Amino acid sequence: MRWDDFRSSSNVEDDREASASRGGMPGGAGGLGIGTIIILGLIGWALGIDPSVLINGAQILSGGGAPSQQTDEAPRVNAGTPNDMTGQFVAAVLGDTEDRWTEIFAASGRTYHPPRLRLFAGSEPTPCAFAQSAMGPFYCPRDQRVYLDTSFFDDLQNKFGGCSDSKACKFSEAYVVAHEVGHHVQDELGILPRVMQAQQAASSNAEVNQLQVRVELQADCLAGVWANRAQRKHNFLDPGDVDQALQTASAIGDDRLQKETQGYVVPDSFTHGSSAQRKRWFMNGFNSGQISACDTISANSL
Repeated sequence: MRWDDFRSSSNVEDDREASASRGGMPGGAGGLGIGTIIILGLIGWALGIDPSVLINGAQILSGGGAPSQQTDEAPRVNAGTPNDMTGQFVAAVLGDTEDRWTEIFAASGRTYHPPRLRLFAGSEPTPCAFAQSAMGPFYCPRDQRVYLDTSFFDDLQNKFGGCSDSKACKFSEAYVVAHEVGHHVQDELGILPRVMQAQQAASSNAEVNQLQVRVELQADCLAGVWANRAQRKHNFLDPGDVDQALQTASAIGDDRLQKETQGYVVPDSFTHGSSAQRKRWFMNGFNSGQISACDTISANSL
């Protein structure tokens, strides 16, 4: 993958040094212990939206009452382009998502308002859940920020085998950023608020999870739409890059994660989609380059 021609975004907030020195985690959320929260984070691990959805769901099921709201604001951090190579890469990918989605929205008479992306190390307070590196990257709709601990890129390569070497990982890493930006696109289009209302009205945890799967698969598809448009603009993909992204999608499917962490698969507990589903919807977006190919919300079959 060649990314040197991408425009770097000025919307990256680098809080890695300060967050690493802060450390720690609040002693439970709404009565849940730290261990439970970490386990829930691992279940919802690997690309998501607002992990407090899982935490709040556990509170209801365990008799803890209505979902609590995390009200902490993210610390104030100046936005700009980081100085290190990883930060610059993230800024470049984010910048290109801004350019491509601005073009796509403008073609339909809309205005795209890009998100901020917060880099942190270890943990970070947010208006959603308390961000932990174990939870993986996620999008918080309450402050329209993507939260990313870049150690997740190392985990893709070393822990879950999402790509074979550091060079081959680059497009997989770009896919991670583009997936989270896909959640922001859903927010901009009004899809997230509608789905979150439907989740609140759901009669079972399985129904909540199914809606979450549809949201996550759509973000995969929207990441594919971005990759299609970026390839048209920059011709930046090397042979095998898309295969590496599909390998990453496969590595972080719910079925594979559950099999590796608990030894068995529980489809009703899926929150991100199976490996095959993630690959299929990414390719729908990549092959078409159109938002219309990403209607996972009303699709009869995923």
